[in-house]
Amino acid sequence: MDIRFQVGGPSLWKAEAVMSFICDGEGPEQACPELCHSALWLSIAPAWRDFHGEKDRMVMLYGPQAMEIPRVLGIGLGKLGEGDAESFRFALGRAMRCCRDYGLKHVGMDCASLSRVAKKLGLSLPEIAREAVVASLMSLYRYDKWLSKKSGHEDPLSLSLLLSSGFAENDLRSAVRMAEAEAAGIVLARDLANAPANEMSPMAFAGMAEKTARRHGMAFRRLVREDLKKEGMEAYLAVAKGSEEPPCMAVVEYMPKGTEGEAPIVLVGKGICFDSGGISLKPAKGMEAMKADMSGSAAVLGVMEALGQLAYSSLAPAQPVVAVMACAENMPGGHATRPGDIVRARNGLSIEIVNTDAEGRLVLADALAWAVQQYKPACVIDIATLTGACEVALGKRAAGLFSSDDKLAESLHRSGMALGERNWRLPLWEKSSLEVLKSSCADLKNSGAREGGALHAAAFLRQFVGAGIPWAHIDMAGADGDDSPINAEGCTGFGVRTLLSAALG
Repeated sequence: MDIRFQVGGPSLWKAEAVMSFICDGEGPEQACPELCHSALWLSIAPAWRDFHGEKDRMVMLYGPQAMEIPRVLGIGLGKLGEGDAESFRFALGRAMRCCRDYGLKHVGMDCASLSRVAKKLGLSLPEIAREAVVASLMSLYRYDKWLSKKSGHEDPLSLSLLLSSGFAENDLRSAVRMAEAEAAGIVLARDLANAPANEMSPMAFAGMAEKTARRHGMAFRRLVREDLKKEGMEAYLAVAKGSEEPPCMAVVEYMPKGTEGEAPIVLVGKGICFDSGGISLKPAKGMEAMKADMSGSAAVLGVMEALGQLAYSSLAPAQPVVAVMACAENMPGGHATRPGDIVRARNGLSIEIVNTDAEGRLVLADALAWAVQQYKPACVIDIATLTGACEVALGKRAAGLFSSDDKLAESLHRSGMALGERNWRLPLWEKSSLEVLKSSCADLKNSGAREGGALHAAAFLRQFVGAGIPWAHIDMAGADGDDSPINAEGCTGFGVRTLLSAALG
């Protein structure tokens, strides 16, 4: 769907339907006076009598078909001051799906009405326009690649922001450009994570990473089994031993001109393309969802897609960014790692594998140690569907945030909360967690007590980053899947917006 601007005021606006935002009890003169100058019939539309701007309600108002604006979709936001950014995104998502269901091709958004909503939420017009565009594009996402019969109507072809001024300000244009890049990254992440494991193997994922890198002129490299052996990544390789699918670590480098030699931001994603649990086999119920245990790597590659979209704009980051995607399958088999096996990680620490279903931290351990030594990064952020314990602690639609650096943690928390990727900082109690992870025959166990499981996993990862490097870990297990007005049932692309914000500084 194209995002466009229509400028010059109400007399020049044109759309099959215009979306306008209405609070509880508002009439057209209060909610959308500018639009009333374009759609002259709006103030006397009979349906106003039955619609009062209630939250989660919409009404399609009709005027003469020959008018430049023959329909207005009133979007209820509820009582003044009670809404928040998430309820706004959801309301807009419902509205865009409604427009699709009506078969509309060219939709408008009343920016004067949008500005009023922005003030109620404490945002500027560019800020809320960014959220509106992201929500609109995300609400229309469908993963229907494998359906013989596609569902419903096609998406609208365009969404026009209707402005009273004679031109669109640069900050508004930049906000929309950012939103389009974010949406492109989220779509890629969703497509990757929603794909079945028989399609999205570790090597296939690396192929997608290579295509993304080549498309945007970024450097790419892959480390296959022999490379991982040479690099001493025994922990990583232990996870993949039971699978016929070979492991593959994909690396994409965004290096702007003039930044050669600068310390990059490194993003590391867990990429378990299917997680059966290995010998510590998971229950059968719900195991099909484990095709998405590579959502961390999907989010990281989504960030690189967004960076590529922004690379030649004024929004491009001035610092290098490296994406490391540690992909493998965790399967049972005659060669599979057994509980009780001991391996040595790349940084020299020995690990007793007491639970083969605690595999994500093993691939991340070696990937983190490799990335730190290879790139000497300014900071490292890893993201993973790591522990069910984090979902138990924080519930759905939320991620746990752990960090060794208060400034980095605050930045990630603030941006995630503002951008609809809710996270909460959890404590990193290394001393107590390392007691839990103490092994009688190795430096560490890969799993400890059930209580505080997310904390112990984070403390485990911390051992592979080293001192003096700002590091954060995002456990997104509870935020990976959803069915909401801005996400079709399935994977969410969580983390793309937060990590992109970190990459942009």
